[in-house]
Amino acid sequence: MSQTTAANLKETAGYSIEEGNAASRCAYIWAKKTFSTRAGKPGEPAQDLEGGFSNEVRFGAERLGIGSDGIGTKIEVAERVDRYDTLGYDLIAMVADDLVVAGFVPTNLSNIIDVNTLNYDVVDELMRGLHDAAQFSQIAVTGGEIAELGNRIGGYPGARMNFNWCSTAVGVLHPSLERPLSGANVRAGQAVVALRSPSFRSNGYSLARRVLTKAFGENWHTAPYTGVDADVMGQTWGDVMLAPSLIFAPGVSAVLDAGLPLHAAAHITGGGIADNFKRVLKNGVGAELDNLFEPLPAMAQLADLGGISPADAYLYWNMGNGMLLVTDANKAEDVAAELTLKGYDAQVAGRIIAEPVVTLKVGAGELRYQL
Repeated sequence: MSQTTAANLKETAGYSIEEGNAASRCAYIWAKKTFSTRAGKPGEPAQDLEGGFSNEVRFGAERLGIGSDGIGTKIEVAERVDRYDTLGYDLIAMVADDLVVAGFVPTNLSNIIDVNTLNYDVVDELMRGLHDAAQFSQIAVTGGEIAELGNRIGGYPGARMNFNWCSTAVGVLHPSLERPLSGANVRAGQAVVALRSPSFRSNGYSLARRVLTKAFGENWHTAPYTGVDADVMGQTWGDVMLAPSLIFAPGVSAVLDAGLPLHAAAHITGGGIADNFKRVLKNGVGAELDNLFEPLPAMAQLADLGGISPADAYLYWNMGNGMLLVTDANKAEDVAAELTLKGYDAQVAGRIIAEPVVTLKVGAGELRYQL
């Protein structure tokens, strides 16, 4: 991406994907300097998942995955709509799906809620939703903290409680795998299976809120939503943007349980398809994706409202594709069928190629992202 394009994207969205990636690399460099403190001891970190979605720690022969994340500014939508019982799905999806793409089955989660002033009923709604999402994912919530921080925490004025919510999850390496899925075994000729995302998940909300505010004013969350899927997504833009994340971890675990081969997987969050898929496209390979799921109608409407080009929209949003799995070409239909059996929408989306570029052949045309 050129510096000019990056600057334009930052002006449009209010943040920069490139600067975010640079800051993450900086933080990881400092974190990596601490790995030596556990070398040869229980809790020794692995180093072959660098740049991935989660990391591995070793306790003798036991390999555990660990990852942390939060909901981000989607919280403001909940504050606007005054509904909090779905955010637990977003919180778990962000960490559980980061674990499972490396082959770790999520098992436990610890969370922290930083609030301005406590409201018992809001906390009860949040934790009820977390309970439901944990039941869906077969995860035990085994730790947590609530911190009341006064004016250090801001948010939508008039909300019952302003807060930030983050978590750390751990998981165990699936027994069918000898080592985590890092992308080291990805080769040209393998197939890519896509999992459909029925919502925005928890990414790209700063851009979405900017577009909606410009189009509908400060109370954009009450503006009518007129998409063809309004009967499913809701009648207002607040409903649409609050739709919970689908947790993919149980489906990917089922693929591994069935003995089907997985060589890599990518959780499509901030940065879109290209920026996330490149984390596991190693050995100089790329991908050609010509059968992705169609963008959600709400995403298409937002792009039109904001004058956002298809290339940029596919960088900031998942555009209806929440996860990509790499498998053997002759097993791709079996992988998609197993996921469908578990209640997910899945389809063979394309193939791995020998050129280090991600090409998306979508309704808006052909989009190329150099790796």
